[in-house]
Amino acid sequence: MTARSPGFTKTTQKRLRRINLLTSLPPVVFAAVVLLATDAHTWWHLIVLVPGAVAAVVAFERWTADDLARVALPCLIVAAAVWPLGVLLTGSPNAYWGVCAVGSLALRQVRRRRTLVAVGLFSYVAAIGATRLLVQQDDVRGVLITYVLVPTVLTVVVTVLTVIGERFYDLIRELDHAREREAELAVIRERVRFASDLHDIQGHTLHVVKLKIALAQKLVLRDADRAEKELRETYALVSDTITQTKELAYAQRRLNLSAELENAKNLFEAAGIRVRVTREAEVDARSSELLGQVLRETTTNILRHAQATQVQITLSESGIAIVNDGVTGDTLPDLRGLSVLRQRVAGDGGELTVEQQDGRFRTAARFPPARAAASPGTQRKDDR
Repeated sequence: MTARSPGFTKTTQKRLRRINLLTSLPPVVFAAVVLLATDAHTWWHLIVLVPGAVAAVVAFERWTADDLARVALPCLIVAAAVWPLGVLLTGSPNAYWGVCAVGSLALRQVRRRRTLVAVGLFSYVAAIGATRLLVQQDDVRGVLITYVLVPTVLTVVVTVLTVIGERFYDLIRELDHAREREAELAVIRERVRFASDLHDIQGHTLHVVKLKIALAQKLVLRDADRAEKELRETYALVSDTITQTKELAYAQRRLNLSAELENAKNLFEAAGIRVRVTREAEVDARSSELLGQVLRETTTNILRHAQATQVQITLSESGIAIVNDGVTGDTLPDLRGLSVLRQRVAGDGGELTVEQQDGRFRTAARFPPARAAASPGTQRKDDR
């Protein structure tokens, strides 16, 4: 057996484990109880048969946790030992169930010569079933059907279904990894956009500064006053560029909320995240810039830190709220960008809150209603 292949993200793995436990484990346990009740006629029959059923249930539970490799071999040994004991001692035609269940699941851990291993599993089930002829020779046909044919065919069927299920999980894993890559690309695109903004600020400024300094050099001897003016303008231009660069670095540059909203939708959709935008009213123009900064920072945080599948953005005349799922952990993460924005929002008379509950993260910025009193319209609009 080999080490398990790269798994899902933690969120996806938890969801799949929960689905498997709720939908598949109860039938497995029920089948084990029914088979024991059917085949165990005395107390010592239970002693022989119970370990096989327990091995099957344990193997299935560990499989749902993607931790089968650690228990596969012990469970397979126990289940394989129960089958001959059941055939020869208790006369149980269903004692193969444990080795069938554990063997089909353990087969997923085999990466080389899987077909040969599967044939070995089927042959073992059939050969052990045939040993019933050693103690029951009066009904050869019945023994071959009950102890050989039925167990072998059902083991083949269960194994085939398990292989099909593995292909399904591989597909989910590929989709999950593709979603991760899309999220990474979305973050990269955001960084490129930041670099583009930085280039717009500094590239143009440096080009102008170069021209003005060259002009000042030519004028310094012929027209000192004009040269001094050019240098003062260059100084002011550099100072303004430093200010704009700081604002960009701390997400304080003037932003357009509508443009940021459209950009957030594009980023989320590119990352495979469903996004719904609800406009309860037109946002107050005086709050638009800060709310755009909150939206941009929250979008980046979701793409970097969450395993989100859906995002709800709600705009009102006094604020914005962004709710996303896919939160890992039970404590609020340290989001320094939002901490800086919280101070700016508070300094402008508003409040920025972050909440985490039931796997969801909510970021909300709100200004007092009085600030938005002059904002027109209360029309509600949904963008999906």
